Amino acid sequence: MRQARRLATGAFTAAIALSALASAPACAQDIPLQPFPVNHEQRIDSAADARFLLDGPAGKYGFIQARDGHLYRGDGKRFKCWGVNLTGFSTGSALLLPHQEAREMAAELARLGVNCVRMHFLDLPKTQSQKSAGDLGPDPVPVKQMPAGLISDGDSSRMLDPGQLDLLDFLFAELKKNGIYVDFNLNVGRTYRPGDGVPDYDLIGNAKAYTYFGPELVALQKEYAKQLLGHLNPYTKLRYADDPAVAIVEVVNENSLLEFWMRNWLRGERVKGGKNYQLDMTPHYQALLVGMYNDWLAKNRSAGDLAKLRGMAGVAAGQPVPFMRRGDHPDAPRPRLDAELAFLTQVEIDFHAEMKRFLKEAVGVKSPITPMADHTYFIANQPLMRTANKSDIMDAHVYWQHPAIYGHRDDPMVNSPELSIIQKLARSATVGKPFTVSEVNHPYPSDYGSEMIPILASYAALQDWDGIFFYTYESKIHGKWSPMVTGEFDIALDPVKMAQMPAGAMLFLRGDVSAAKKVLTRSYSTDQISEASRLPRGDMPYYTPGFDVTIPLVHGSRVTCLDCKPTLPAPLPEANPIVSDTGELSWRTDGGKNGLVSIDTPRSQALVGFIAANTQVQTRNLSLDIKNQFAAITLSSLDGEPLNLSNRMLLTTTGKVENTGQKWNDRHAMLSNWGTAPTLIEPITGWIQLKDLEGAIGVSATPLDGAARPIGQEIKGRMIEPGWEIAVGTPATTSYLIRVER
Repeated sequence: MRQARRLATGAFTAAIALSALASAPACAQDIPLQPFPVNHEQRIDSAADARFLLDGPAGKYGFIQARDGHLYRGDGKRFKCWGVNLTGFSTGSALLLPHQEAREMAAELARLGVNCVRMHFLDLPKTQSQKSAGDLGPDPVPVKQMPAGLISDGDSSRMLDPGQLDLLDFLFAELKKNGIYVDFNLNVGRTYRPGDGVPDYDLIGNAKAYTYFGPELVALQKEYAKQLLGHLNPYTKLRYADDPAVAIVEVVNENSLLEFWMRNWLRGERVKGGKNYQLDMTPHYQALLVGMYNDWLAKNRSAGDLAKLRGMAGVAAGQPVPFMRRGDHPDAPRPRLDAELAFLTQVEIDFHAEMKRFLKEAVGVKSPITPMADHTYFIANQPLMRTANKSDIMDAHVYWQHPAIYGHRDDPMVNSPELSIIQKLARSATVGKPFTVSEVNHPYPSDYGSEMIPILASYAALQDWDGIFFYTYESKIHGKWSPMVTGEFDIALDPVKMAQMPAGAMLFLRGDVSAAKKVLTRSYSTDQISEASRLPRGDMPYYTPGFDVTIPLVHGSRVTCLDCKPTLPAPLPEANPIVSDTGELSWRTDGGKNGLVSIDTPRSQALVGFIAANTQVQTRNLSLDIKNQFAAITLSSLDGEPLNLSNRMLLTTTGKVENTGQKWNDRHAMLSNWGTAPTLIEPITGWIQLKDLEGAIGVSATPLDGAARPIGQEIKGRMIEPGWEIAVGTPATTSYLIRVER
C-alpha cells in the first residue's frame, strides 16, 4: 500500500509546484511556537464535544442503503460518514488495540464527531516487520512499523489469528456501542507465502492488478472475505455480514488493472535480480494476461480486424497480439487502443461483478459495496468509472502535496483554488451514485495543514457528498507513544487537526453548509473516453478539454453517463472571489497569493488562509484582529441554534504545527530532522470578535488543552460596538469553549 501510494497517489507536477512556490507567502515568524501536546488518554466528556452528532448504537435503524444517489439509514434518513482510517504505522500506535485502549479510542472518536471508521490493512500479518527510515525518500524520518493485521504467522497467509480476531471483535463492539459505523476494506496490503500456491509470490509484493485475473489470487480473496465477513463476533453475537453497523464493504484498495496499463506497468520484466521498474508485472502474469487478451480478441473481433491488429502490432499470423507500452499510446491507431482499453475494462468489470455476487450470495453481505477508488488523478479516470459505476458507491482518494513527491513542497492550497483537492475529488462524482472520499489528507509536515479540514468539510457539503475518511488516525498504546507527530499521515497527535475534527463534523455531518442550489453535469462519449485515456498529464485532473475547473467551487458537479452523447457545462464567468451559488462559501486570491476561504452559515462560520492580507473579510458573526499571517479560525454552534442565538459555541484558532527542533531540508521538500516531543503550535494571537449576538449581556471563553480540558483562567469578553471581543493567544491553545449569557 505504501509503495503503491508512493508511486500512484497525490502527484504534483513541476509546473504546479513552481507556480505555488512563486506565490506562497511565509508564515509569521514573530509569534514564538509554544508546546501543545495532544493526550487522548486524559480526555473525558466535555461540553466542547461533538458526540451529540452521533445516534448510537450504530446500526440501530437497520442497514445503510445506497439509493437515489446517496446513502440512507434504514429509517429513510440521509446518512453521511465523517470518518477516519484506522492503521498502525506510527511509533507507539496499533491497528488492533488492547481492550482498554479500544474502549478509550472509541469514546474519543465519538467525542470528535467521528461516526465512521475505515478498517484498513486488516489483511496484513500479525507479526509486524519494521520499515526502514527514509521509506518515503532519502531524508531521515522516524522508523516505521507495519500494522499488525489478522493474518496468522506461518507458511501461508490463509489463516486468521484468533488473538487478533478477538481484538477486532472487541474494537468493533466498542465502536458500535459509541455510534460509530465500520467500513471493511478487504484487499489492501496482503502479501503471499510459499504455502499459498501463488505463482511468483516472492516477486509480486501486494499483487496490485494481479488480483484481478490471477486465478489463485482471486480464490484467496474470496476465501479471506468469507473468513472475515462470515466470522461471528462474540461481543455482538452477529456475523459481520449480518451486522448493520457495517456501513460499507470495499473490495480492493488503490488497485486497478487499467492503471497498470496507463502507467506502463504491463511490461512483464519483473524477475529476480532485474531492474524491476516500479510495479511492473512478472513474465508469468503478463503471459497469462496476454493469453486472456487474445482469447477475448478471438471472440470480439472479426478475422479481418484481428489481422489488422496483428499488422499494427508487427506480429505474424498465429502469433499473440501483445499489449502496447504507454509510450506507444499517443500515436497508436484507435482500433488497437480501443481493443486494449475495452479488454482491460472488461476484466475489471467481470472481476468486480463476480466479487459482488460472491459477497452478496455466498457470504450474505447486506451493506453497500464499493469496488475500487479513483486514486490517481494524474491519469484519466473515465475508464475506471466504467467499472465503479457498476457497483453501489463511487469513491476517491487524494492528498495535497503527497510527501512521496519530491522537489519543493509546503505550499498553501488556499492559494490555488483551481488545483485544490476539491477539484481532484469532484471529477468522479456521478449522478445516481453515493460519493465517498475514503482517503484524504494534507500530510505532515506542512505549515498550512490547518486549512484542510474546514475547506474540505465545507466544499464536500456544498457538493452533497456522502462520506469523508481522513487517512489516518493511529491509536496509541499506553506507555509507548510520545506527544509528537510521528508520521506523515497520522492525525491523532496533530493538535490542529484534532481541534478541527468536531468543527468539520458540524460543517459536513450536521450539514451546516448547504448543498449547492444547482448541479452542473457532463457526460462522455466512447470516443472521448478512449482519447482521454492517452491524454498527457498536463490535462489532469479532468482530462476533459474545455471543462471549467472552478465549477465545483460554485455549483454541484456530477457525471451523468458514460458511453453516451457528450455534454459539457459552459464555463463560468471569471470571478474573484469565487462564490458558491448558495452564497455561503467564498474563495479569493490575489494573483495566486494571499488566498482566503470564508465560510458563512447560520450555525458555522470560518476564515481560513492569509488573514493578515485580508483584514476586510469577515462573516456575519466573526471577524478577526490577529497578528498571525496565516490561520484557520472556525466558530460553531454547539447547541444547534444559529450563532447569533447560541449560548454555547466551539471556537478553534489554529495555525502552524511543528515538532520540537524539526528542520526542513534545503529544498523544503521534507524534514531533515523530524524533531522530538512535544508538538508546538503557533498560538493565534490577538482578538476574536463575535458580532451580532442577540441579547448577550456577557461572553466568556474557556481555553482548552490537548485533552479538551480547561486551562488557565476563563477569559471574559469585552463589549465592543459590533458585539464582543475575546483576547486569544495566552494561554496557547487551539480551542475555546464559548459561553454566552443572555
